[in-house]
Amino acid sequence: MASDPHVSEQTGGPEDRKPLSDEAHSAFTPPLGVPLPPPPEEEHPTSEFALPTGLRPEAPTELEGSAFAPPGGTTGQTPLPTPVGATALSLAFTPPHGIPAVSLTKEAPWQDRMRTMLRMPIHERPIPERVERGDEETGPAVPRVLDLTLRIGEILLAGGEGAEDVEAAMFGVAHAYGLERVEPTVTFTLLSISYQPSLVDDPVTASRTVRRRGVDYNRLSAVFRLVDAITSDGITLEEAYRGLAEIRRNRHPYPSWALTVASGLLSGAASMLVGGGPLVFLAAAVGSMLGDRLAWLASGRGLPEFYQFVVAAMPPAAVGVAFGLAHANVQASAVITGGLFALIPGRALVAGVHDGLTGYYITAAARLLEVGYLIVGIVVGVLSVLYIGLQLNPGLKRIDPEEALGIYNEPLMQIIASMLLALAFCVLLQQERSTVAFATLNGGVAWVVYGALVYVAGLNPVPSTAIAAGLVGLFGQLLSRYRYASALPYVTAAIGPLLPGSATYFGLLNFAQGHLPQGLTSLVQAASLALAIAVGVNLGAEVARLFLRAPTIQEETGGRRAAKRTRGF
Repeated sequence: MASDPHVSEQTGGPEDRKPLSDEAHSAFTPPLGVPLPPPPEEEHPTSEFALPTGLRPEAPTELEGSAFAPPGGTTGQTPLPTPVGATALSLAFTPPHGIPAVSLTKEAPWQDRMRTMLRMPIHERPIPERVERGDEETGPAVPRVLDLTLRIGEILLAGGEGAEDVEAAMFGVAHAYGLERVEPTVTFTLLSISYQPSLVDDPVTASRTVRRRGVDYNRLSAVFRLVDAITSDGITLEEAYRGLAEIRRNRHPYPSWALTVASGLLSGAASMLVGGGPLVFLAAAVGSMLGDRLAWLASGRGLPEFYQFVVAAMPPAAVGVAFGLAHANVQASAVITGGLFALIPGRALVAGVHDGLTGYYITAAARLLEVGYLIVGIVVGVLSVLYIGLQLNPGLKRIDPEEALGIYNEPLMQIIASMLLALAFCVLLQQERSTVAFATLNGGVAWVVYGALVYVAGLNPVPSTAIAAGLVGLFGQLLSRYRYASALPYVTAAIGPLLPGSATYFGLLNFAQGHLPQGLTSLVQAASLALAIAVGVNLGAEVARLFLRAPTIQEETGGRRAAKRTRGF
């Protein structure tokens, strides 16, 4: 029986494919009905260039792969079948001891986990072990992940967080949602993040500008919890957006009138540190509250922050000058010193020095420049009032700064005052109520250490301040690691008693009276104390990180520490 050309020889059914065209037939194809010739005895005959049997071929110097092959580290998308050249391509970038593995489980705070990755060059970063998300088979959209990352970084940077921790948070969020080749960049007012899907794809870059800054450590702590949930618990992108929206909608924990009262309490407690009595406490509190209200009024009118500090520094100085002009038996210097405690930008100073010590020099320079402008605003406000007071009464009493800084030594009263001062700072910083007790106790410990070193051991105030601030930073870092939160709520308020309010006031008073050398000496001492606080806080935090267990990068040949940002050569 003749064979049907439309019936397959193997299946007996109709042929699914169309018949080949004539152009597709080879000239060496035998005609229909003629059997194929037998195959040759050797499919791959040897060449005269073939290696003899037993000789190992040389490994190629460079293994080439297809430029269109997907990279081995691509995640967040549906896995593609491995092409022929993918194995050779991956071997070209695999180290001899294997690919290191990083454990991103909740064994340590996410700051340490992400900082370990950030301090490595991008081509040496291993692929982390991420939490599986069953509801996202193909991964979230890259623009949405970048947008969420920038929004989280914006809240952290506007709240005063250091640049390194902001980058660590952005890096952790991007990694948690499958973006591996990401590079976050943080400056003083600009955040940007770049993502490259593979070595052959164009990078995607997004940026965001921070135009307004507000101190709200309650919101800062909530963002830290959200980042921890993203990096450890594996919440979805929609849940993260809902959590971020809820954080933005939350009101401040303390109303505006409570902030004004806290400002007065802070100044009154600061005046007690330098020997003020009940009347001085009341006068300093009234002057500080008036300054706070004037600053709110200037802010509502849209005046820059520099002028807000100018008007906020005038009422405390005016109250002190009024007592001096009235020849009342009141320590006018304590009143003005208490008012300055509420204005000295210790938070920005600590953040600026921290950024400089961690290698973010542009952000550090911008923060320190901001601190300089704010201090100049305080100087202008106080000097304006002091100059008017000296014109009205040239015999306004002048106290030697060195004597005034060590004239008062009442340990119990000063410990109580330091804890009240730290408590008032907690309210001004809008901290969570759960952190207020720890920060208040930390401030009392800081003053106990400082007083023991200065008044008992006779040590210089500058190293004593650095040691006390180092303990503040150490305890703050331990508490933040225990609670998986930011260290700022435990540190910023606690350094309040150590701020150089007295040295600043006496330097300004000497300038107003025309005693430039003495004034310069006092201001240099104030700057030294401020830098000692910032360096001490940073050193204490680094000591905590040094001795506490951090996530390690495990390799087949042993552990390997993260690369340093700079090597000194």
